[in-house]
Amino acid sequence: MAKTLDQVRYKCALGGIQTVQSIEGALPILHAGPGCSDKLSTGYGTSGHFAPRIFPCSNLSEKEVVFGGEERLKELIENSLRIIDADLYVVLTGCSSEIVGDDAGEVTSRFRASGKPVIQASGAGFKGSNYMGYEWVLESIINQYLDEIEPAPEKGLVNVFASLPQHDPYWHGNYDALETLLAKIGLKANIIFGYGRGVKNVNRIPHAEFNLVVSPWLGMETAKLLEERFETPYLHYPNLPIGAYETSAFLREVGNFAELDTDKINAVIEENERRYYYFIERFADLFLENRIMSKRFTVASETQYTLGITKFLVNDLGLFPQKQFAMENVPGKYRSDVKSQFKELRFGIEADISFETDGYLVHEAIRRSDYLGYPLIIGSAWEKKIAKETSAHFLPISWPLNERLIINSSYVGYEGGLKLLEDIYSVVLTRFN
Repeated sequence: MAKTLDQVRYKCALGGIQTVQSIEGALPILHAGPGCSDKLSTGYGTSGHFAPRIFPCSNLSEKEVVFGGEERLKELIENSLRIIDADLYVVLTGCSSEIVGDDAGEVTSRFRASGKPVIQASGAGFKGSNYMGYEWVLESIINQYLDEIEPAPEKGLVNVFASLPQHDPYWHGNYDALETLLAKIGLKANIIFGYGRGVKNVNRIPHAEFNLVVSPWLGMETAKLLEERFETPYLHYPNLPIGAYETSAFLREVGNFAELDTDKINAVIEENERRYYYFIERFADLFLENRIMSKRFTVASETQYTLGITKFLVNDLGLFPQKQFAMENVPGKYRSDVKSQFKELRFGIEADISFETDGYLVHEAIRRSDYLGYPLIIGSAWEKKIAKETSAHFLPISWPLNERLIINSSYVGYEGGLKLLEDIYSVVLTRFN
């Protein structure tokens, strides 16, 4: 009997539409049923180049399921090219079109043969999640759109792959923060997602000196493909750098990989750490007060936040991790490496990480835990009920997130660590006022 999952934290692979929408100048064209397109349209948070709920869709019906939908797709692409001025058209195929066997790749190749920037990516939900859809969109861009570009490496140019666009509420702020950090040590980030970037930066991907993946696992397939296609080396930094300890380590590792001036990097780190600890010391009494919050915490989120926040709360704040949860169905081949990261904490502390997709089981584990006081629970809107039940301090940060508006905030970097402390202790202080 099939297992029923409760409170799932990811979407189907057709969620790759959000990856496309986050690239200015790129237009998604869905070859799927009307229900799929409607449910995946968030209504906000796209790149702004095209309306989030207005994009071409073949709206497959019973007729196309029986007789095939390739002609309908061909007509849809022709009309899209005629009335919508985009720099890149990305056809995403859903479950119904792939089950029927429509050869969308062959249809799009006809348009490319005539010089039109039309590519195809799989988005069938039975194949994987929106995390896979993200990788498949990037794979299609590399193999079908950038395939004829001759790489000309530009010194200091770095392709950056980090947060899952739109699904991660902090995606834009994270990319901005990483761009700022890299600029501090003399590197120029080439980011394709968000404001002022888009297809013009996509065209620069083959010319980067190296690729930087800032994530426990997402983006690794893209980096490996770029290495294969353009011989571009990559650096994998396995977690978001949050706070002073991890951000300084991040800058040193990137600087060493890029063979930058060590003295310059140390000067940047010293300046930023001095400012960071100035603010930490101002509120040290609050952070050291045991009565208002237990020293134990749980994060139930996608791995980049579960790992990044765990390292921050242990390494910078001296808290102790209870069981932690990676919620996005991490591929099996990456789980061993992810587990090892939770053992690389300061003070000899290790965290127990569980790869879980069922929110019910997460909440059961939280109920069984003894936090020795008011616990801190960081997760999504799904954790609100269990936080209330356990008298926890609760901070929602990941999808689904329906009680906070995140415009361009980030927890990345020195400033990001201070922002996270602000958010946590703003919640803590409400209990005593």
